[in-house]
Amino acid sequence: MQRTIFTTADLELLPDDGTRYEIIDGELIMTRQPHWEHQAVAGNIYQELRIWSLSTSLGRVSLAPGVIFSDTDNVVPDVAWISTARFQALLDQAGHLTGAPELVVEVLSPGPQNEQRDRETKRKLYEVRGVQEYWVIDWRIQQVEVYRREQALLRLAATLFANDTLTSPLLPGFTCPIDRLFA
Repeated sequence: MQRTIFTTADLELLPDDGTRYEIIDGELIMTRQPHWEHQAVAGNIYQELRIWSLSTSLGRVSLAPGVIFSDTDNVVPDVAWISTARFQALLDQAGHLTGAPELVVEVLSPGPQNEQRDRETKRKLYEVRGVQEYWVIDWRIQQVEVYRREQALLRLAATLFANDTLTSPLLPGFTCPIDRLFA
């Protein structure tokens, strides 16, 4: 049986009905709008990264940016940060990133399929495309998994809980108490 390969052009034909559409390796992924707490945590990490970015001028952060890696890999991470040095070169005319942000954050949605997609499928995509750091946040248990690029792979570098502090070699001087993400 031949599978249907979806492309970025196919997204233009889909209804604008509140469904989130992504394409990974030509497979269309449709999800409902996230839980309130999911969105609150995404907003909190965005705020922390935005305050740091404005104070340092080292990069730009976005909530749910479109990232078009290729015609068959088109995703919407919850939060992405990209350095000032690379930003303009990776932005297309429609305002989408066309290459890997240095940092991508996904906040888990409940359900085994959603978790598998963020922890495995998207991590592998981000790994292949050159993301330097990947944070997977589970708002239900207040945990942050930090994956960092090591020998071309995104490897788990730390698992952080409410009493820990989030830092990153990508973001000099950035510190964020984990419990603040879930406040």
